[in-house]
Amino acid sequence: MIKHTYLQKFRTAHMPGKWISALAVKGNNLWVGTLDGLYRMSPGQTEDAGLSLPITAIAGSPTGQLWIGTKEGLYCQDETGWEQISSHAVRALCFDGKGNAWTTDGHTIWGPDSNEMEFAIRDMLFVDEQLWLATDEGLYAEERLWTQEDGLLSNDVHALMFDGVGHLWIGTALGISLFDMQGTWYPLTGKNGLPYEEVHQIVNGSEGERWVGTGIGVACYTRGRWEYYAGKRWLPSDEVTAIAVESKGKVWIGTTEGLACIERRLYDFESKAAYFEQRIIDRHNRHGFVTSCNLVNPGDVSNIVHHASDNDGLWTALYVAAESFCYAVTGSSEAKRRAQESLGALMALEEKTPLSGFPARAIVRKGEEQVDLSHGEWHESPDGEWFWKGDTSSDEIDGHLFAYGIYYDLVADEQEKQQISDVVGRIMGYIVDHDFLLIDVDGEPTRWGVWSPRYLNGPWKDQQGLNSLEILAHLKTAFHITGDPKFQDAYEYLIQEHHYALNTLDQKIVPPGIVNHSDDELAFVAYYTLLLYEEDPDLRALYLLSLERQWQYERPEYCPLWNFIYGALSGNHCDTDQAILTLEQIPMDLITWTMRNSHRADIQQNPNIDRFEEIQSVVAIPADERPVMRWNGNPYRLDGGDGGHSEDDGTFYLIAYWLGRYHGLVI
Repeated sequence: MIKHTYLQKFRTAHMPGKWISALAVKGNNLWVGTLDGLYRMSPGQTEDAGLSLPITAIAGSPTGQLWIGTKEGLYCQDETGWEQISSHAVRALCFDGKGNAWTTDGHTIWGPDSNEMEFAIRDMLFVDEQLWLATDEGLYAEERLWTQEDGLLSNDVHALMFDGVGHLWIGTALGISLFDMQGTWYPLTGKNGLPYEEVHQIVNGSEGERWVGTGIGVACYTRGRWEYYAGKRWLPSDEVTAIAVESKGKVWIGTTEGLACIERRLYDFESKAAYFEQRIIDRHNRHGFVTSCNLVNPGDVSNIVHHASDNDGLWTALYVAAESFCYAVTGSSEAKRRAQESLGALMALEEKTPLSGFPARAIVRKGEEQVDLSHGEWHESPDGEWFWKGDTSSDEIDGHLFAYGIYYDLVADEQEKQQISDVVGRIMGYIVDHDFLLIDVDGEPTRWGVWSPRYLNGPWKDQQGLNSLEILAHLKTAFHITGDPKFQDAYEYLIQEHHYALNTLDQKIVPPGIVNHSDDELAFVAYYTLLLYEEDPDLRALYLLSLERQWQYERPEYCPLWNFIYGALSGNHCDTDQAILTLEQIPMDLITWTMRNSHRADIQQNPNIDRFEEIQSVVAIPADERPVMRWNGNPYRLDGGDGGHSEDDGTFYLIAYWLGRYHGLVI
């Protein structure tokens, strides 16, 4: 089997805290200009280059020499060090076809000739022996000033780049103007996909891409589309000051707070899965429970605090399922061991409460260090050794039954099958015996543990569709695992006496109703086991009709888990190309950096809202440009994150990838 390979993006930090003012690649060296001097970076080392002045420009001459512009003059590198060529302050530097250096301090041009201009000069460029100037009043060349009246997007011009085929790329405060240098203009703005229109730098990439530095982040035009890099996931600061492209898929980005390298490496999905799996082992596994962790210092993964969350059961269940699929595909003994360990943790949630069949949201051993308890109802276990969290949600039951079914089918030996049968029998027996309610220690239903006809066909009308789908899936799974006719009888009772199968048909809530993306995750997980185990053609027809409606609403999100579940269950085309693109775009860095997109010129905002009333877009934001989120997050969400105070474990990638692999939808 040939693995699917693609270019995975990585960010590497260098020289944090320094204001980067200029960059240039020459040979195996990156030359870095800062406000306190010049540095030379080569693989494995960074050294002071011996020029301790505020650097403003770096350029290589046609003869191969390195020239440095500073606030105190122009310098050229020779065999003994640095030779000062002039004492004029340098803002921009370029060379003509004869090898002559031309500089400006922002108002006066120096070269073989000197000339004082009446406007502020930001950048300069020679094309065919003609000097072009980016100024605060327009584009200047041949004693002529081109302005908005001629077709320029804005007179506030910052950057120039010649593409080698006769076009000048002009970065302005309102976008990029393409100019044939004769009179024809073409605008590149938010309407054409440019993420942010205040352009400060434009640099040719090594493979025809265009790197654009803006007032808020970096944009790259590649493979026919714009990509956007902003926030501390990618950059030390969003104020970009310099860009330099290296030939092997690397681009160096200078900012006011340091230097970053964005690198594209040939990668495959299984290697990405292994990366996340190892990270889970390193810092996201607590007694088998797998979930996010909190970071004591933003972005610093060396000092973590485990998080006992509201949904330890759900997140760990998805991990059990992911590793079970991995084992089924690869036969890996390590995948089996990981699945077994977390299955044991899942079972412990039911074992540590005083109510047989009632699983906790989370459990924490007394005296356990470095654990952050979420808010809610915490109780002492009967043995006095644990704390357990009550008010267990329907989310947890959804996850438990999903994981137990998949592990039972794909991993379990006979002893484990009996253990799973016992715990599933207790959980679902407890729910059936209490009129399809999850009764807490206070004798009342938990807030969301409600599947009773008294509620769903009455005051809980809004939850009728989803909760009907859930309980049918849970009962069918319980019957599949235990063989106890009690669960099949309850299943048929809800369908025949209380129209639960029909309730599923329009379970997806859509605008003008308030969308809850967590409900989408619960629905797809329930569809999977329900359609996996139901064989009756009439019931399958109803459930597939419900699934089709759900997926058509979710289709524009390009979620690989939704797409693969839909494709596996229906046998229909499931937009695998778009799902694979999302898997590619998921960043390797899952720290919850604050990400902002509400300022972007290429995004149309949607007046509809989700349950959190978040600002959102009409089109889903690519996974590497939006805040870190699991599949229950809102992919249209423009802004979010917590400043890097936590890190996601990556199970959301693993469950989508390994389920897709198991069903042959991704390789």
